[in-house]
Amino acid sequence: MSRTVVITGAAGVLCEAIAEHFAKKGDKVMLLDINEAKVIDLEKRLKDQGFSAKGYKANVLDKQSLIDVKNQIVKAYGVPDILINGAGGNNPRATTDVEFHGEGTGKNFFSLETEGVDFVFDLNFKGTFLTTQIFAEEMVNKKGANIINISSMNAFSPLTKIPAYSAAKSAVSNFTEWLAVYFAKTGIRVNAIAPGFFATNQNKTLLFNPDGSLTERSKKIINKTPMGRFGEPKEILGTLSWLCDNEASGFITGVVIPIDGGFNAYSGV
Repeated sequence: MSRTVVITGAAGVLCEAIAEHFAKKGDKVMLLDINEAKVIDLEKRLKDQGFSAKGYKANVLDKQSLIDVKNQIVKAYGVPDILINGAGGNNPRATTDVEFHGEGTGKNFFSLETEGVDFVFDLNFKGTFLTTQIFAEEMVNKKGANIINISSMNAFSPLTKIPAYSAAKSAVSNFTEWLAVYFAKTGIRVNAIAPGFFATNQNKTLLFNPDGSLTERSKKIINKTPMGRFGEPKEILGTLSWLCDNEASGFITGVVIPIDGGFNAYSGV
C-alpha cells in the first residue's frame, strides 16, 4: 500500500537517495528543503521516472513555514505515514581549525562565533524538534506511523573541531528516545540512524583536497573505520526500510542505529 513520506533536507545527497528509495517502493514522496530549486528539480526527475513526488520550499527553523507546507500535504496527499527529519549540517563558523588547545595559530574554541554555534545547533536539533511538533500532531491519529531522525556517529563519540555539530547530534539521539516514549501509546514509533562518513557535498572539503586526494583528516577517518572506506548513500536504505516496516520492526522504538563501517565500535587498537 502506498504511503505518504515526508523528508526534510531532501536536496542533500543522503536524503535524495532516501527519497528515490521510497519513491521506487511506490510511496508518495514529499520533498522539503529550503533550496526550492533543488527540490523542484528532484521532483521532476522522480516524476520523469514515473514516481509520485512533490517538492516544497520549507524552512525547518520557521514554524509557520512548516505549518503551511504540512497543511498543503495533508490536503493533497493525506496524513503522512513516515516523517524523516533529514535537515541538518555543520558550518565553518562553529568549527575550530585545531584539534588541541595551543596547537597552531588557527581558530580555536575561544574564537568560535556564538551565531555560528546557534545556527548549527538550531538546524540539527531545533529543526528536528519543530518539524516533528508540526507533523506529528497529525500523525498521532494514524496507526502505524513512523518518525526517523538522522543522528550521527558524532553522537556516540564527538569528533574534534566540530563541537556544536557533535552536541546537536547527541541532542537528536536523546530526543529520539524521549519521543519514542512520549508517543508509545499512540502507535507512532520513533527511531534514528547515525551515519558515519559518507562522501557528500556537505563534507567534501573535509574529506578531499582540491586535487581529489584524501586530506590528513580523511586518512585518520579511514584508519579508524574497520571497513577501510567511506559509506555509499545506498547503504543506509536497507536499515530505513526495516525501521519503517511495521511487521519487520513493530516492537522497535527509541533506538539509534550506527551505519558507520564499524567506526563507533573500534577503539583504535
